[in-house]
Amino acid sequence: MITTLSFQEAQLDESTEKILLPPTDPNAEVQEIPGYKLVYADGACPRNYRVYKGDSMIGVIFQYITHWSNGVDSLRYTEPVDAAVGLDDFMKVARVLKAATEQPATEEELLDREFDAPSERFVAA
Repeated sequence: MITTLSFQEAQLDESTEKILLPPTDPNAEVQEIPGYKLVYADGACPRNYRVYKGDSMIGVIFQYITHWSNGVDSLRYTEPVDAAVGLDDFMKVARVLKAATEQPATEEELLDREFDAPSERFVAA
């Protein structure tokens, strides 16, 4: 006997499944390393881990059989903490460079904006 699921039933089943568990979920696979939490996301080789610093996710690192990688540089790290620190350092530099290269809005651009439009300084990157 072949049973078919309606599209709505299929969507309901998928929505109840947790794909990316937060680090506070008891079912999440969490590795704590000094200053960071690594939360397993998916994959076999490489295994993908979301990197949290405090309550904020800063990016993703990858665990291969022989090394770790953070995807932002071409280095191979022997320890996950080194890959996480490399990612964190990259993100800090990227934020500084973005802030340094952004030009403030001209007076004319500011006057052309709607009154309720958020300022560039307060929009999250």
